[in-house]
Amino acid sequence: MNIIFRSLFFFLVVVMMQPSFAQEIPTGYQLVWQEEFNEEGSVDLSTWNFEKGFVRNNELQWYQEANVSQKNGILLIQGRREQLANPGFEAGSDNWKKAREFAEYTSSSINTRGKYEFQFGILEVRAKIDTASGMWPAIWTLGVTKPWPANGEIDVMEFYQIKGEQTILANAAWADATKRANWDEAKIPLSKFLENDPQWAEKFHIWKMDWTEESIKIYLDEVLLNEIDLSKTLNPDGFNPFHQPHYILLNLAIGSNGGDPSPTDFPREYQVDYVRVYQRK
Repeated sequence: MNIIFRSLFFFLVVVMMQPSFAQEIPTGYQLVWQEEFNEEGSVDLSTWNFEKGFVRNNELQWYQEANVSQKNGILLIQGRREQLANPGFEAGSDNWKKAREFAEYTSSSINTRGKYEFQFGILEVRAKIDTASGMWPAIWTLGVTKPWPANGEIDVMEFYQIKGEQTILANAAWADATKRANWDEAKIPLSKFLENDPQWAEKFHIWKMDWTEESIKIYLDEVLLNEIDLSKTLNPDGFNPFHQPHYILLNLAIGSNGGDPSPTDFPREYQVDYVRVYQRK
């Protein structure tokens, strides 16, 4: 094998091994922001924030920076079974965040709040989710003003258990008159995807949100999962939380809606290849 042919051969092998797809910019749009996770080590703190500790939903994991890494162009969010002392522990507390003396699991949650926010456009994320019992991976956005749920939540992807059935969700939430959440939800059993492809859970997939002033459309591998009519997403005060900038969140929760993690082998990994935002020219 001569030197030129050998070099070309190894170049092709390397290209074929890369997880990121070539960028295909939607017609009439331009790429305005991207995170390709091509560095090594932790994420870029000029782009991402870390959530820390017990955060929401009575979940089991303690969020910490140590469970995030980048390797070979992939963001790895790792769930671990490990015990950490809760510095906020208060014996007898009614607050679930303080009542636990220890965290039994750790994971990570990152977001772009205050560092990158956008209003309208196409958000595209290529990811491989972990479907083991107890796992609750998500790709979502939150509005920059007002408390939840009046700020608006868009769940481009959630995976968890509903009545014991593994389910993929595509949702939006806003406030109702009682300051609780109104939900526009799509819930598709994972079994539907496995019927068509038994190896579905072992592969990367593309989740996409197409967000305009009129609607939010959420796709999985170009199949429409849910379409939210934004003329109907008004808070009681008349504010539309989907007519304001949102920031991006990526996280792997453990327990709560994710189910029981106790029979699951750890560590677990939620892998993200890229996050891209396109807007009209």
